Amino acid sequence: MNKQENTVKDPGELVDMFSRTISYLRLSLTDRCNLRCVYCMPEDGEHKLHLLQYEDLLSFEELLRIVKLAVKMGMNKLRLTGGEPLVRRGVMDFIGSLADIDGLDEIRVTTNGVLLHEKAAGLYDAGIRKLNISLDTMKAERFRHITGSDMFEQVWQGIETAASLGFDVKLNVVAMQGVNDDEFVDFARLAGEKPYQVRFIEFMPVGNHSTWNRASYISSSDLKKQIGKFGKLEQFPGCRMDGPARVYTITAENGLKGKIGFISPISHHFCDTCNRLRLTSAGRLRACLLHDREADLKTLLRSGATDDEIRCLIKQTILDKPKGHTLAEDRLNCSGQMSRIGG
Repeated sequence: MNKQENTVKDPGELVDMFSRTISYLRLSLTDRCNLRCVYCMPEDGEHKLHLLQYEDLLSFEELLRIVKLAVKMGMNKLRLTGGEPLVRRGVMDFIGSLADIDGLDEIRVTTNGVLLHEKAAGLYDAGIRKLNISLDTMKAERFRHITGSDMFEQVWQGIETAASLGFDVKLNVVAMQGVNDDEFVDFARLAGEKPYQVRFIEFMPVGNHSTWNRASYISSSDLKKQIGKFGKLEQFPGCRMDGPARVYTITAENGLKGKIGFISPISHHFCDTCNRLRLTSAGRLRACLLHDREADLKTLLRSGATDDEIRCLIKQTILDKPKGHTLAEDRLNCSGQMSRIGG
């Protein structure tokens, strides 16, 4: 990473119809996961998800081809998501291959942390420095209720291991009224006690079987009021946005200070600054998390497409990127499967 690409790029290839430059590609490596979080992969009898077969996933060779073409077009940031990306067989070698791509400045990983203790050193050796780790509660029994698993201690060990190795750690907390709202202040305190940025994410209605409802939704504004009981929030100087997050420093009366982020896709969406495309684990290019229009890149690849044909599909997907979603107005669910799209 951080190497210079000698190919001359046309920056116009990455500019959409609303003058946004798309520089960031998110790859969902698999729709499989070792947890079953209620808002992502509900698995009771009525809502059982249909998972992709291995041959339905893009191979690592196919993914590398796409990433190399995207980087030649000018994209310089990559995020690996899932499902849980670290459960895919051979993923560490794949990450090593990504790190050798000229012009790819940064690779980030979003993970649930279950396998992080054993894989963190390998990720660091491959050049990964930034991790987003999902953690919606610090209570073991509640963790079991939310994720369907008793792996809280394993996840916490992974978080601490990553921090000890020097990773920039961000904890992603999906804020759910009546589920984990009594822990928001505790998470704010954690941001002061540990070198983690805690990011609160508004609960979104994603997927046909989403457990989202009005009663479980809490806006970032209301979150800030609750967290304000712990300490003073001040917008982080010189950094209005960190990706989709609005970042603040929080200072408690006892002097604890940390970083808090708020991701507000419903109440204060960030569509006007969105710079990303998503490649789902089903091999479909998606220009917006909350808009169902997709381009079938996998079929194009497997029909013998040339590099120029693939580049044209990427460019067209960028041109088709919507101005924004309409969740705040119509409350419509995005029907895509979250574990395939990538969070």
